[in-house]
Amino acid sequence: MLVTTTPNIEGHHITDYYGLVSGEAILGANIFKDFFAGIRDIVGGRSAAYEGELRKAKQTAVAEMCANASAMGANAVIAVDLDYESIGSGSGNMLMVTASGTAVRYEE
Repeated sequence: MLVTTTPNIEGHHITDYYGLVSGEAILGANIFKDFFAGIRDIVGGRSAAYEGELRKAKQTAVAEMCANASAMGANAVIAVDLDYESIGSGSGNMLMVTASGTAVRYEE
């Protein structure tokens, strides 16, 4: 499945547009990761725990979006947009990632 943020596929002709597809992922960041991320935020530096959670959530959301597109008969998703959101407060924080785009079929 070809996935691109552009509204077209250069050098290829899009033959069918199937419509909007999306995928969502909500992952919990546990209390220990929150604690160490908080310390890292105070002293500076990157938070590997949160970066890892965001990466997993993005991969899950994109995979779900692609599965939905494939079920429609598409072989690509164009104009892909990723949105990130934090849900909750304190040690109950959740990370939400939404991937959305247009499912299409293009000539290979």
